This record gives sequence, C-alpha cells and structure tokens, in this order.
Amino acid sequence: MSDNIFLVGPMGVGKTTVGSQLARMLRYEFIDSDQEIEKHTGASISLIFDIEGEDGFRVREARMIDELTGRKHIVLSTGGGSVLNEVSRQHLRSRGFTIYLKASNELLHERLQKSRNRPLMETDDKLAVIEKLTEEREPLYLAVADATVLTDGRSAHDVAQEIHRLYTNN
Repeated sequence: MSDNIFLVGPMGVGKTTVGSQLARMLRYEFIDSDQEIEKHTGASISLIFDIEGEDGFRVREARMIDELTGRKHIVLSTGGGSVLNEVSRQHLRSRGFTIYLKASNELLHERLQKSRNRPLMETDDKLAVIEKLTEEREPLYLAVADATVLTDGRSAHDVAQEIHRLYTNN
C-alpha cells in the first residue's frame, strides 16, 4: 500500500473538503497544493495568474507537486490543472494512490457560480468553461487515477469513507 493519497479532479469537485476529512480518518497530514503555492509565494493564485499568466503559474504548480508528492503519509488535494504537466502526472501516478473525484458539469457549475479566486472562472459563461475544461482534462485525470469516485449527491464524509475503503483494500 502506498504512503500517500492524491486527489485530482476539476475545481469545485470537493478535493479540499474531502481530502481534509480523509486525512483525519487516516491520521495523515492534509495538504492543498494551491494553498501551499500561496503560502510559499505570499501571493494569491489570482495574482500569480495576473502577473505570470497561466504558463507561469503551471511552472510553479509543477515544482510544488514534485515537492509535495515526495513526502510521506499525506493526503494531497491538487489544483484542477495539475495534470496538465507530464512530469506532474508521472509523480501522481508513481508516488501515491491517486483518486479522480468526478462530478457532473451541472453540479460543478452550481458550486462555482459564486466562486472567487478562480482565474479560469472569471467569465460570464462558466458552464462553457467547465465543459471545455472537462473535455480537455478528464482523459488526464483518468490516466493518473487508480480509481474514480463519483461525488454527485453525496456528502464529503461519504466520499471520504469510500476513498478510505478503496485505499485500505489497495
């Protein structure tokens, strides 16, 4: 059994909420890669996007994923686009048990309606962006995942319990 659990999936799917509950169940450290980037840079993700663009942010994100996936006994919530980098995908596949948290585009749209600090959601047609990102990224989530867990209509606690079962039976 791996020493780590990594959560991948789109923004708004609940990676941070589920991950923190799962970490408590396992008595592992919980880490959110976006929060770590903000802590290390002293800047919000939105500000990094404004100054460095998405490409600059992705470089920082890949470095952070490399560092964090090298730790032991963690539950890591990754940013929705962390799978865009091939090296990050290799780390997620090889350094832990990776779960793809999946939700319907409609649920993501509902959750992200009032969202702030999500640069890719600063648009009038959020559903179109969500659909485009899902189409582009879902194959990458599936490629790194050891299992997929559906979140629609389920509590974070229920999802965390399912991941716990999958992990301990791995």
